[in-house]
This record gives sequence, C-alpha cells and structure tokens, in this order.
Amino acid sequence: MSRLDRYDLKILAELQRDAGLSNQQLAERIGLSPSPCSRRVKQLQDEGYIVRQVALLNRKKLGLSLTAFVLIGMDRHTPERFEHFQSVIRKCPEVVECALVTGMDADYQLKVIVPDMEHYQQWLLGTLTRIEGVSIVRSSFVLDQITASTELPLTHLPDPRRSGPVAENA
Repeated sequence: MSRLDRYDLKILAELQRDAGLSNQQLAERIGLSPSPCSRRVKQLQDEGYIVRQVALLNRKKLGLSLTAFVLIGMDRHTPERFEHFQSVIRKCPEVVECALVTGMDADYQLKVIVPDMEHYQQWLLGTLTRIEGVSIVRSSFVLDQITASTELPLTHLPDPRRSGPVAENA
C-alpha cells in the first residue's frame, strides 16, 4: 500500500474517533462491505499506519486530577546522560509524554499526571530530582484543559480523487 486511497483515509479517521467499532459498523460508515474493510484494516496494521488500538480512560474518574508540564534541564549534554535520563523516565507511569526539545532553556518537556500536589511532590523529590544529571526543573500546572485530542490530522494528505489535500471529513 504505497498510497492511501479514500477508503483507507476514511478507515483511519473513523478508527481514530472510535477504535471500538465492530468491522460491520466500520464498513457501514465508510461505504464498503465487511470483508474488504477487514482486509484494509489488516493491511493498514501490517504496514504500520495503525500502530495499536487503546481505550481512553477518564482520568478524573480515576482520581488523577493534577496535570503538570515539566521542563527539565540537564547538567551535561552527553549521550550517556540523555540515555540514562530517558531510561528512568520510561519507567515512570506518571509521565505520559516525554519529548526532547529545543528552543527553550530546557532539554526535555514532560507531561505528568498524578492524583494531587502531594503525589506530585513525592514523585518530584523521590524520583525526578534524583536522576543523575537533572539540574533544572520548572513545573507548570494545568488549570483547565481547553482542548485535547488523540486524533492526528489527516487533511494534509493528498486526496486520491483530486490533486489537493483531503477534505476535512475524508
């Protein structure tokens, strides 16, 4: 599958909205019969377009009410320092995102989700500041989530029926 066609794009869009759709439901939504729809989903998985399917949980119902964005500065910029930091952070369930960044006075940006400020302080002092090489920690706390999505934009991909980008609702 070197090029995605309109059915592939519809499948990707629908599964991003609700990966729990049955094959029958998905086929109806995109206008294919179930067998070809199932084959296309399998092909999209095999080719790496669909990496995995997950359930999105309600963090507030689970008692996870504090979200923090944390900027981390490292004392030395060596591969060993960065590899060690990353290996420790990958083991922290509180860290839901970690990115190596540029353009600010930080090396990493973390998104951390915890029950409350007490848990954040315990994690900060018990784990984060104990990682060798961490020299700067700047935390910002989310007051209100304005928008959040797990859906990737697909509108930049070429529309197989035209020469321009895909319409908003592929």
